[in-house]
Amino acid sequence: MAGMSARILVADDDPKQAELIRLYLERDGHSVLTVHNGRAALEQCRSRKPDLLVLDVMMPHVDGLDVCRIIRAESSVAILLVTARSTEDDLLLGLDLGADDYMTKPVSPRELAARVRALLRRSGIGSPGHQRVFTVGDLVVDAGRFEVRVAGETVVLTAKEFGILELLAGEPGRVFTRGEIINRVFGFERDVSERTVDAHVVNLRRKLEGNAEAGSGAAPAGPRPGAVQPRYVQTVYGRGYRLAEQT
Repeated sequence: MAGMSARILVADDDPKQAELIRLYLERDGHSVLTVHNGRAALEQCRSRKPDLLVLDVMMPHVDGLDVCRIIRAESSVAILLVTARSTEDDLLLGLDLGADDYMTKPVSPRELAARVRALLRRSGIGSPGHQRVFTVGDLVVDAGRFEVRVAGETVVLTAKEFGILELLAGEPGRVFTRGEIINRVFGFERDVSERTVDAHVVNLRRKLEGNAEAGSGAAPAGPRPGAVQPRYVQTVYGRGYRLAEQT
């Protein structure tokens, strides 16, 4: 896949599964390293700084969810969780810890490779022509550098959070429905619900606003009439989300 080669770390305690994933990703032109426990995943992620991490949840030494939480606090690397757990609560926990995408076992290597391509596109990896910079008040969204700054301070976002913010920042004031956000940010991915969008917006607001109260307006039905809106990503009752126009 010309123009989109990336450095990918695959962490899976099943060597055969890890090797199969590696073969499919290398077929797409990526450089792939495999490890088989959570401690090695942390070490290699910190030392090699991959563009994307494929992370199994059930691993020895350090659980994959703990790896996700630790790495997300240190880096904006795209994270794809792979697990046998399939409940909605597991999905939302993974997203809340900072994962960008979530697949349940048994995993199709072809689908995983496609999801990796989608995550890399949204992260701007290998896309030198994608250099748009949006400035809305004191908020700066630099798509080429995958950077967000608020009042000059860098805000670390996941790939999905960044994709939602970039979409909204492209047309400040315009209301995007959750369906539009799913189509334009999540693309081909199956089983993405409006609640999934809301979960990402909650995390995005917390980071932009700098406090946990900023996410309170992300309930599926929208904020209560008269409720104080967040400064940046706002809910329009019964419609969706918009980035507030600022002077």
